[in-house]
Amino acid sequence: MFNLLRMDLRRLFKTRSFYIVLAVTVGFLVLMVLMIAAITSPEVVDSMKNSDSQLIIVETDQDSQEMREEISAMTRLDFIYECLGSDFLLVMAGIGVTLFVLTDFSSGFIKNICSARPRRREYVLSKVLTAGIYSGILVAAAILTSAVCPILFGLQLGNSPITRILQYAFWLWLPCWAFGLLGLGLVLLTRSSTLGIIMAILSGGGVMAVLLQSLCQRFGWPDVSQYMLSMVASYQCVPMLGAEQMVMILACTAG
Repeated sequence: MFNLLRMDLRRLFKTRSFYIVLAVTVGFLVLMVLMIAAITSPEVVDSMKNSDSQLIIVETDQDSQEMREEISAMTRLDFIYECLGSDFLLVMAGIGVTLFVLTDFSSGFIKNICSARPRRREYVLSKVLTAGIYSGILVAAAILTSAVCPILFGLQLGNSPITRILQYAFWLWLPCWAFGLLGLGLVLLTRSSTLGIIMAILSGGGVMAVLLQSLCQRFGWPDVSQYMLSMVASYQCVPMLGAEQMVMILACTAG
């Protein structure tokens, strides 16, 4: 299995889609932080005062002042959570793992490996570990980008212990890894990336969770949407996790 894992990692770092997904993730976060820095900048608000719409000026000035006050009260970990507390990383992990596993079918890699090793357990275990490493790299790059960009763009944030940032990264990595395995399973069963990408966008983006929550409320069913990974990543992975949240993340990730 370790030989297969080494081969998968070598192929992963030579795959173009891996760097594209990584670049999109980092680029999205850079643009997000840049937009926040621009909106909260007094110079940008002053330049907007030269425009013709006084209503927009007043509303923008008020919103900018409120946002500046909120950001000044944030620690670095709080800001990272605000940037990554959505389902964006789930979507990117699902799409990335889906595209990577699909190359095994398009290149004939899986046919050669499974012909040489009829027992596919080693192949699947290697892919599971590779998906964990893939999602871990995405989470690490996202957290590093969210932590460094505020410094580059002049946002003043309070310091946070590195241990708490690493703890948050670990608990965020688990649902991202689990979500990548959903894409892995769909590709292995269907040999098509279409279902994996659709699942990543709809389920990772929280659309399926919202629909399921609406159905549960409409028919009076128990709210099972809270156990979906998109809900777990959004509402359970917070900077200060409690024991109940840790159990929820572990249970949903294992499921």
